[in-house]
Parts: sequence; structure tokens; C-alpha cells
Amino acid sequence: MGVRKQQAGDGEFHDFVVGRWPRLMRTAFLLTGEQHAAEDLVQSTLEQVYVVWHRVAVADAPEAYVRRVMINAHARRKLREFLMPRSGDAGLAHEVADTGDRIAQAEDRHTLLKALVELPARQREAVVLRYWEDLTETQTAEAMGCSVGTVKSNTAKGIAKLRAVSGLVETATQGGRK
Repeated sequence: MGVRKQQAGDGEFHDFVVGRWPRLMRTAFLLTGEQHAAEDLVQSTLEQVYVVWHRVAVADAPEAYVRRVMINAHARRKLREFLMPRSGDAGLAHEVADTGDRIAQAEDRHTLLKALVELPARQREAVVLRYWEDLTETQTAEAMGCSVGTVKSNTAKGIAKLRAVSGLVETATQGGRK
């Protein structure tokens, strides 16, 4: 690859990162439940993507590709955490910045985020991608690497668990799909 082509690719990657950073961070935070883990997840995802950016940039949906890499990386981390749990986890020390989205508008964000973190990983992924990332069931299935039926099942179970948390009935259904 020539120097000019490399520089052009670097510029495109830079523009992508700058434009998508807030959304990637929000998704990562909702998946991980903590600010530092979200930052690590986004950074490691972008490191992986940078290496193959020349292919990603010409794909139909670069953001979908990056999201899939992030979900895979998160799943691998969850498996490692399951095998070697951490002690003294700080949990939800930091909250998502108020960006005008539904989660930022929730009356009791801490309770919602805590409940979201308590969901099993696949249910949390489905709820985050469907409700906060506003992906279709098909897009969510592609991002999670599963069937649409699995997305529907995980989303329904996740929302049911959120609705069972005291004080979250309005939050879990506010602005959601029916």
C-alpha cells in the first residue's frame, strides 16, 4: 500500500472514530456497565478494526462491522471474567453522559443501569442493540451472530426482567417497541 493511500485510509479511519466515538462508548458502557471497561472495549475494538480498515471502509456498513467486532470482544471478555472473576468490581461508578437519548432521560438511571448489568450477557446485548441502538431485529441478529428468533427471545426475557425491577416499569417501556 502506498504512503498516500495509507494516509487517506488513516484519515478515513480518524473521521470514522471521531464521528462514532460517542455512540460506540454508549454501546460499550451499556454492555459492560462501567466506564473504564467500556473505554477499554472500544479501544481494543478500534485497534482490531484499524488493521483491516482498508476492507472495512469499503464495506456496505462499516459501523455494523465495528459493532460486531465489539460484541465479539465483549463476549470473549465475559468468558474470561466467568473463568477468572474479579474481586472488588467498582461496577457502575460512572454513568453515561446525558446525550439526549432515552437512557439519559430515565428518572433513575443508576437503578436502570444496575438492572441492565444484572441481565445475562446475551439478553443485555439484545436489549441494548434493539432499544438503545435502535437496530432492527435483523440487524441485531447480524450483530450478535444469531437468529432473529434468538434476538426476539433474548429481548423479551431481558425486558421482562427489567420490568420486574421495582421502579423501572415506566423506564423499561418508555419509548420502547410494543
